[in-house]
Amino acid sequence: MLTTRLFALAALAIAAPAFAQQDGTVTQAGAARDSSAVAADTQPTKAKGQSRVPRYIAAPIEIQHMRAPDQRGLNVFESPKEAGAAYTGFKLNIGGAFAQQFQNLTHQNTAAVKPGKDASGKDVNLNALIPIGSGFNNATANIYFNAQLARGIRVAVETYASARHHQESWIKDGYFLIDGSPFENALVDKLMEYTTLKVGHFEINYGDQHFRRSDNGQALYNPFVGNFIIDDFTTEIGAEAYLRHGGYLGMLGVTGGEVHGQVTAPGQRGPAYLAKVGVDKQLGSDLRVRLTGSMYKKDRSASNTLTSGDRAGSRYYDVLENVTSTETANAWSGAIQSGMKNRVTAFVVNPFVKVGGAEFFGNIETQTGAAATEKQRRTLRQLVGEGLYRFADNKLYVGGRYNTVNGELAGIPGDITVKRSQVGGGWFVTPNVLSKIEFVRQNYENFPSTDIRNGGKFQGFMVEGVVAF
Repeated sequence: MLTTRLFALAALAIAAPAFAQQDGTVTQAGAARDSSAVAADTQPTKAKGQSRVPRYIAAPIEIQHMRAPDQRGLNVFESPKEAGAAYTGFKLNIGGAFAQQFQNLTHQNTAAVKPGKDASGKDVNLNALIPIGSGFNNATANIYFNAQLARGIRVAVETYASARHHQESWIKDGYFLIDGSPFENALVDKLMEYTTLKVGHFEINYGDQHFRRSDNGQALYNPFVGNFIIDDFTTEIGAEAYLRHGGYLGMLGVTGGEVHGQVTAPGQRGPAYLAKVGVDKQLGSDLRVRLTGSMYKKDRSASNTLTSGDRAGSRYYDVLENVTSTETANAWSGAIQSGMKNRVTAFVVNPFVKVGGAEFFGNIETQTGAAATEKQRRTLRQLVGEGLYRFADNKLYVGGRYNTVNGELAGIPGDITVKRSQVGGGWFVTPNVLSKIEFVRQNYENFPSTDIRNGGKFQGFMVEGVVAF
């Protein structure tokens, strides 16, 4: 009973601060085609004949080729090829996002006793789960700097002001996005109508799932609280070149293949190669279809982080962790990291269909590779199906996601299986304030008795509040 009351109070606390703004008016033009950025103001006037006062006015988009950080950015994938704003000279835009969760999860396992010692030298069972209860997780926050340097050319810098793993300020990425020529040339100008160059240290464009995931404080694009079990996300140094025309997309990229730029141990390091092809078509006013396929290949690496590059950590704090774990050191609770550093080849296909207010997003993925000490390559497979329905002028949505991972992990004979189901919904209190709730259940199968995940399971409710601007 006490847990239920705490959970209800937390949900109210996260959602309540913006109750008074629930009927917002948005007057900003150029909204994303799949988000309802304009809503009628139904509030009564103060006096007969007096003009209505808008409840919400969206911030103008002043930087070209930029995905809006608020609801206008829903179902936007690569940075828009359309300029989205007129070029009037140098512009500097500062934005931010933060998120906080109330967690009400339980966990259990059947792993055998594993004797060990904690940090103080006390004898403990290293397969015993750390006790967890209901409560608030620490807030996470991002800060964005975007500068328009020239027509079609901008620079972006993003900082994690606070994250689960990096609780201190940490620069996530910084890069140039080039959609226009810096000099007068008719041929180059024509080429840039279809071409985009991304250069610097950036979030690599492998798959479409990284456009819908929670990125530390920026959790507004994710309809659920948690990301995928295998969370493909990393930042690397290099370049990506895009060709886009008529809804068709092609991309080739080359990076250093690691989150840090280093020149030591050259025999252990090598480049990573990326490719992506796809089509994204609006087939009538109520039907949008997108289908992409992506590839990531890297032969050797001292520290490849395709499945472990998220310094923000998991949303499911402390689940299936042992009694010696800490919030920062064990920041990826509930996730599966491949541990593949060498001879990594990954493929993913992502279908996306939107019919009216209904959306479907899928993820069909295979990763093959090996750790530095492994002689044989192994394979992991991930399947995800996600369905949503948005209604009430896109202010509300409900949906579900089913996620499975199957394959080989280092040091474990045979294939393991992890299954996660999530159901929930959300409410855009204003286009830049989102409250969401989910019920999550995750099961671990075929892990050996010596592994803490043997017979593992966690389940319960998560509530999250997000602000992005």
